[in-house]
Amino acid sequence: MVPCFNEEQTLPLVINSIPKRIAGVDQLETLIVDDGSSDRTVQVAKQLGVTHIIRHSSNKGLARAFETGLRECLRKGADIIVNTDGDNQYPQQDIPKLIRPILEGKAEMVIADRQTDQIEHFSPAKKFLQKFGSWVVRTLSGVKVPDAVSGFRAYSAEAAKQLHIVTEFSYVIETIIQASKKKIKIATVKVSTNEKTRESRLFKSNWSHVKNSAATIVRVFAMYEPLKTFSFIATGFLLPGLLLVGRFLYFYLFVPGAGSGKVQSLIMAAVLIIVGFQVFLIGLIADLIAGNRKLIEKELEGKR
Repeated sequence: MVPCFNEEQTLPLVINSIPKRIAGVDQLETLIVDDGSSDRTVQVAKQLGVTHIIRHSSNKGLARAFETGLRECLRKGADIIVNTDGDNQYPQQDIPKLIRPILEGKAEMVIADRQTDQIEHFSPAKKFLQKFGSWVVRTLSGVKVPDAVSGFRAYSAEAAKQLHIVTEFSYVIETIIQASKKKIKIATVKVSTNEKTRESRLFKSNWSHVKNSAATIVRVFAMYEPLKTFSFIATGFLLPGLLLVGRFLYFYLFVPGAGSGKVQSLIMAAVLIIVGFQVFLIGLIADLIAGNRKLIEKELEGKR
């Protein structure tokens, strides 16, 4: 499947480079998700003989286009779903290598490693941010993924059924964290990249990318690990509060006459401890809600 937004120039490069036959695959179909394009993307897709075309009436963003494509592929009965970009960044000739771990039963989700150190048109800042972002995702998810933001991916049907996109920015980080929490086995394969065809439309600057990615990570992690997340925040209030209590007790018990002058510490400590306890209770409630969400997700998976 290929999410597209105004890709009439590059779409032929993508579709024409997709292998016509793949060992272990009986039938290969292509699906275009046109995300409200204003150019001839749909007409070009039809001329190229794309099997399925689905359209958004307006531009909803990459995350929504990905989700639409994933649901449509499952509805069409796909066993393996490969996602690639419409700008021809990824090498379609490596699709057989990408899906091999799924065909061999070694993984349910495969992410291409672009080996960003070797990409000449990536700036040093972009390479650093990619490495740092992938490290953050690895740390939080526990999954060894060298290129967390790579969109060149393959999913088994069973894995795709379990993924539910909630972010409005990009699906790449969210799906990794979700997969790790749902015990979906992830593998990676090394690929090269094609020459740059245009500037990225996903974000306007590196700072914008960092800000949106960080928000996605916090949101998804809080959704799947709410008690741990809110307990961490609560600790930021409880620990200083307890230290202030200790400070007051020290002066009250061991410094004669000094205890009455430290009442402000006791008041501040009480405020911090109360806030910390409230944050912990919010995490407890969120954890119960998360349990209910898991039941709803299982119900949805059974209907897909």
